[in-house]
Amino acid sequence: MAAVSILDLARVTVATDARGALDNARHLAAHAEDLGYRRFWVAEHHNMPGIASAATSLVIAHVAAGTRTIRVGAGGIMLPNHAPLVIAEQFGTLARLFPGRIDLGVGRAPGTDQETVRALRRSWSSADTFPRDVLELQAYLAPVEQGQRVQAVPAAGTEVPIWILGSSLFGAQLAAELGLPYAFASHFAPELLVPALQIYRARFKPSKQLAAPYVMVGVNIVAAGTDREARRLATTQQMSFADIFRGTRGLSKPPIDDIDTYWSPIEKAQAQQMLARSIIGSVITVRAGIDALLAETQADELIVVSDVFDHAERLRSFELIAEANRR
Repeated sequence: MAAVSILDLARVTVATDARGALDNARHLAAHAEDLGYRRFWVAEHHNMPGIASAATSLVIAHVAAGTRTIRVGAGGIMLPNHAPLVIAEQFGTLARLFPGRIDLGVGRAPGTDQETVRALRRSWSSADTFPRDVLELQAYLAPVEQGQRVQAVPAAGTEVPIWILGSSLFGAQLAAELGLPYAFASHFAPELLVPALQIYRARFKPSKQLAAPYVMVGVNIVAAGTDREARRLATTQQMSFADIFRGTRGLSKPPIDDIDTYWSPIEKAQAQQMLARSIIGSVITVRAGIDALLAETQADELIVVSDVFDHAERLRSFELIAEANRR
């Protein structure tokens, strides 16, 4: 049985405002804690009306305050959008408030569009310094060295665990070189999953943080009482992907009976390519899907996105996923 965690986007829906989305995330995390999930991560996205986790460190604080033992973190912070010192200060503060429970996953994508990058006072070229920024971030979270003139207060010495997130081979190479745990975003970019994991494991160099490779695989799972019901619930995410292709990123929509009435053949092909590794169905179907994914990837941990419109049905989906994983 692999460890299983949750990646949440604090979805704003046509029926729930941003405050409701944030409270639902906190409630889900508490529920996940009782179900045995290992960690609960939220993602940084900007200029997206349907996602309420842009101020990621604040959302983490909200979630962590409503839970007791589950690890809470970022999946992830898009480091090119920020000065490493600021991120160290934020996550060091979280570590002081919730000791032993905070994770910091970092990625090099902006998590938004070019115009919003400019509004963040950053540039696309900021991604070029990502490896150096990760090293700087590590240094700020480490104990203060003699003569160090700039300190991240109160972060110094907290040594918050850093993860490298990726959807390409670059992140795998960097995580291996730095000896950090690696999370691959196969929930929206499945094509390079296997090659990336092979590179990461083959090139891994032990570090102070991690002695051996550790792989987390992102996967979309929607579980329900029957395969048919789960397929219907999954149309919410499918519509969201179609909306992205149309450039109309709106609020999360309730599921529909026939997704082919919503998207065009081209949108369908694009979405199915990005969602190729999704697992959708009953407990039996989900168990088989998890088994197949673990056999192929030998992942140490799965991090699950279950993008279900109704909060009660999403709680139920995660209950069934946990049941499938225990079988």
